[in-house]
Amino acid sequence: MAVDFAALASVAYNEDGLIPAIVQSVDTKRVLMMAWMNAESLAQTVELGETVFWSRSRQELWHKGASSGNTQQVVTIELDCDSDVLLIHVIEKGPACHTGSESCFDTATVFINDDAADLVGDEISVNEAKN
Repeated sequence: MAVDFAALASVAYNEDGLIPAIVQSVDTKRVLMMAWMNAESLAQTVELGETVFWSRSRQELWHKGASSGNTQQVVTIELDCDSDVLLIHVIEKGPACHTGSESCFDTATVFINDDAADLVGDEISVNEAKN
């Protein structure tokens, strides 16, 4: 595993010591979930090669899939241009969402631009049908 320690040191945590982490399937490119990380959970993620997050409600670390078996093997962790958001590409074992859905974004489509939907084809109607 290659770790860029300079990039790791440049992570810009918010005032609560957290950074949003967007988790995306390396296979399907689908966004699976968003969760929060602190310095310790990010370090554990790098060390374990599986996602570890910070639970704001429980105020504790949680290793994704530790109890459910729905782990996420980390392929890459990217930092955005402002160093304040992580994009984590994973190989998922089981659904990402606690509801059992593949993605936490399977609940509702808030807005669809019909003109743009025509340009992307059936992908929008497939997602719309889930809701």
